[in-house]
Amino acid sequence: MNDLIHLIHTRRSIGNLSLPMPSHDELNSALACAMSAPDHKVLRPYRFSVMTGKTLDDFGQVLLQAGLDNAKADKKSLDDIARTKLINMPKRAPMIITVATDYKQHPKVPQFEQLLCVGAVVQNLLLALQSMGYQTVWRTGDLCNTPAIKDYFGVSDDNTVCGFIYVGSSDVVMPKREAVDLAQFVHFYQ
Repeated sequence: MNDLIHLIHTRRSIGNLSLPMPSHDELNSALACAMSAPDHKVLRPYRFSVMTGKTLDDFGQVLLQAGLDNAKADKKSLDDIARTKLINMPKRAPMIITVATDYKQHPKVPQFEQLLCVGAVVQNLLLALQSMGYQTVWRTGDLCNTPAIKDYFGVSDDNTVCGFIYVGSSDVVMPKREAVDLAQFVHFYQ
């Protein structure tokens, strides 16, 4: 098994991460790898927002506001435990990279194809960070595309926040993945 195949097979999501996190140069290298994903007509239909330090605390307040807005719309309320959980969500990693679409109008590249490009961008980002020795988890959730979140990141109504990539380090050893019976998922035509 070559190194790349081994990296793909061993990549796992780890929920709570700590320092160290990627340096500026490492992050730029990982983002450059992300941007090498398949991209019909090279539209680059994505945007990244990187949060560290105090901005993670600020983001916790934005998550709280989004949660309060959702609860209000559902005629519910948030108890203190739920409020604290929202505020502390960004503290599960020293770095969060938000990835959003930035759709472009093009007669040969429909929106769904641009969304697939963003998915490939995220996968490349996860693998690049893993290759540097960092751990990640790709999170979304009910609040991902609420007005408060989209406003905070400057994402227009017609675009989508595709996820929050939590980045850091962990010494957690994940169990090996179970083997997959490919015959259940693959049909060969000759």
